[in-house]
Amino acid sequence: MSAHLLEVRGLKTWFETPKGTVKAVDGVDLTLDRGEILGLVGESGSGKSITGFSLLGLVDPPGKVVDGSILFNGEDLRAASPRRLRDLRGNRIAMIFQDPMMTLNPVLRIGTQMIETVQAHAKVSKSDARAMARDALGMVGIPRPEERIDAYPHEFSGGMRQRVAIAIALLHRPDLIIADEPTTALDVTIQSQILSEVQALTRDMGLGLIWISHDLGVVGQLAQKVAVMYAGRIVERGTVDQVLDTPRHPYTRGLIDSLPMENDRGQPLRQIPGSAPPPLGRPEGCPFRPRCAHATAACRAEPPEIGAAHAWRCFHPLGQEVPA
Repeated sequence: MSAHLLEVRGLKTWFETPKGTVKAVDGVDLTLDRGEILGLVGESGSGKSITGFSLLGLVDPPGKVVDGSILFNGEDLRAASPRRLRDLRGNRIAMIFQDPMMTLNPVLRIGTQMIETVQAHAKVSKSDARAMARDALGMVGIPRPEERIDAYPHEFSGGMRQRVAIAIALLHRPDLIIADEPTTALDVTIQSQILSEVQALTRDMGLGLIWISHDLGVVGQLAQKVAVMYAGRIVERGTVDQVLDTPRHPYTRGLIDSLPMENDRGQPLRQIPGSAPPPLGRPEGCPFRPRCAHATAACRAEPPEIGAAHAWRCFHPLGQEVPA
């Protein structure tokens, strides 16, 4: 029995293609407790979203989870039947997508969609389901929820549509929510409001939240823990203070340095040199080696994970002298 709400060990999700095997997720370890927010960060293509889909059993062929364990409240999700996974999804585990229109049907009223979601997992009357939907809309800050519940998605702004998507995820008061960059397309003011509300809801409801993002600034504002992902692997993990204040992996340092707030006004933004390796062209050993100023011949081997509460995968972590 796992002591954590979620415990992921050695997760591997691969895609078989005519040109070879794409190792989108290649040995990911994560833990999450109730009332905790974990930020999963990295560049596009690092495997963040596929990790989230893998946890929910939403990876379609040619993709497949080929190894690892996913324990949710002590239950092995990899051993769960398709029916059991359907029972859990949207009920005990929910997902919020980057585009709320992936959640919302444009031709159905908001209330109709939310009532159907409630009744898919609970034997309640339509009036009770409507009351649950109305309360969820109010919980995420939608004004006049009794009126707005009868509106269509196109009658909401982008920020309000995202609030509706969050409300749908909260309908059954799940134990775990996986949020895949849900505020990326919103302006910073609306984004800040939603982040504050999500943080309060996580604390008040005691649920666990995985917030997938490419933005370390957002994660630093929202989460307690952070895992930095690169080329399908977690290269550094720890508390937000540990990772952002004293990063040990050069990739993490590069992400921090690229934030506008870390650059001098009027000067070009600092960037990580090069680009992420293509899915079928990842280098041997440390995948960050071709872009790293600290790389040596030792980096042609697979770096082990070093550390416990604050851990990293690097032969030459920052703060340690690199051999000549």
